[in-house]
Amino acid sequence: MLQKYHLRKKYFNLRKKKYFEIKKEFFIPLLNLIKKNFKKKINLALYYPSSFEINILKILDYNFIKKQNILIPKIKDKNSMNFYPWKKNEVLFVNKFGMLEPIKSFAKIPDLIVVPIIAYDEKNFRLGYGKGFYDRYLNKYLKKFKNILTVGVAFSFQKYHKLPKDKNDVKLDYILTEKGFYK
Repeated sequence: MLQKYHLRKKYFNLRKKKYFEIKKEFFIPLLNLIKKNFKKKINLALYYPSSFEINILKILDYNFIKKQNILIPKIKDKNSMNFYPWKKNEVLFVNKFGMLEPIKSFAKIPDLIVVPIIAYDEKNFRLGYGKGFYDRYLNKYLKKFKNILTVGVAFSFQKYHKLPKDKNDVKLDYILTEKGFYK
C-alpha cells in the first residue's frame, strides 16, 4: 500500500531523531507489567534493535529481567520467524536483512513479546517494516496460546490516528511510550 510506504518513511525519520534519548527508566512500566501478570520466570521475547528502533536491550540492566529467559527472533525459511534463547553479550549472526540473530537452538514460545514499531494507532495496531514477520508469527501463535502478551514500544509522537490495516495485521495488548502505557 502506498499510504503505508509514506507513513513508514515519515515515522522512521522522526524516530531516528529521538533514538539516543532512551534511558533504562523508559522500561519501568514494562517491568511492573511483568511482575503483575507473571508469578514465575518467563520467556521474554525482545528484539535486537536496528535501524534506530528503541533500544530494548537497556531493559537488561535490571536484575529482575536478567533472571528471565530472554529470547530474540530469528528469521526462518519462507519469511517466517521464531524466538530463540539468547544471553546478553552472546555471539550473534547477521541475517539476510542485516539484523542480528542468535545461534539457532530450540525455538521457545514467549509469554510476553516486545514488538518494534514504526507507528501505532489509537486501537493498538502497529506499522512495521512491511515484511509481516511479527504479524505472521502472532497470527499463528496467538490462536494456539491465548495468554501471550504483546507490547509494542515506541515514542508517543509515533502515534497516528488510524493506520491503514489489512486482515493480517494484529492488534497489540499494550503500547509502551516514554509517557507510560498507551491503552
